[in-house]
Amino acid sequence: MAAKRADRLRKIEIVRDYTRYAAGSALIKWGNTWVLCTASVGDKVPPFRKETGKGWVTAEYSMLPGSTPDRKARDISKLKLDSRSTEIQRLIGRSLRAAVDFDKLGERLITVDCDVLQADGGTRCASITGGMVALTLAVRKLMKEGLLAENPIVRNVAAVSVGICGGKPTLDLDYAHDSTAEVDLNVVMTGDGRFVEIQGTAEREPFDDAQFDALRALAKKGIGKILAAQRRALR
Repeated sequence: MAAKRADRLRKIEIVRDYTRYAAGSALIKWGNTWVLCTASVGDKVPPFRKETGKGWVTAEYSMLPGSTPDRKARDISKLKLDSRSTEIQRLIGRSLRAAVDFDKLGERLITVDCDVLQADGGTRCASITGGMVALTLAVRKLMKEGLLAENPIVRNVAAVSVGICGGKPTLDLDYAHDSTAEVDLNVVMTGDGRFVEIQGTAEREPFDDAQFDALRALAKKGIGKILAAQRRALR
């Protein structure tokens, strides 16, 4: 198979309504990274939201044991969530909350679960992107049932990874790129071109303004195509 061009995304396919019982669900296939995203609706909001009339969105993230070449132990075997999973699910939650008007959501909780079935880099970006679809479908269900008067989804969000690989700005890092990148960024953006979060690390060499600008521009190009994939899934 030919190597992916540095300025191209891997193939993205989003299969909506993948499961029966969740209010919203989507299986996102992003190259060889596959993540099942489900959105569940409940009435038990966090304590700081009680009696405010405002809702909340949170996320949980997990990599299944068979998602990597060597079996990944379940977190339950260690009696706690590992630090990587904790950091990623907090990022997913922050990213999806940027899409929601909590006054319009009302005093309810939507939990987006992101379970990695197969990992080849970019699992957090796939989780945010697929999680946005699952969240939107859950809200549509609430509206169809007459439980919401207005749509609380005020914007879409999506995410992509970029990095410096072999001295070259590269879009959408698979594991081979991610594990050898000199610089690694995860970029979350809104549909109107604003940034929600940028996570950046110089893995080997520090990066300068010109490299950072090039990576942001590359991420913005990729996000536009990812948002289009979300729109196709939600038609």
